[in-house]
Amino acid sequence: MSLPLSAAQFVTLAAEGGEEHGGNHESLSPYVTGFGALAILLFLLWITTRFNRDR
Repeated sequence: MSLPLSAAQFVTLAAEGGEEHGGNHESLSPYVTGFGALAILLFLLWITTRFNRDR
């Protein structure tokens, strides 16, 4: 299978799937996802700074 043929199949598949679903799941809120990711990253930053006390 060549690259142009694979790309054409993926474009066709994406065009078919996007019309009926709209791209987002009904229960998936972008605000909850964004704030959840921010909270996780801030928590990981806090853990990193707790282990790096020699500076």
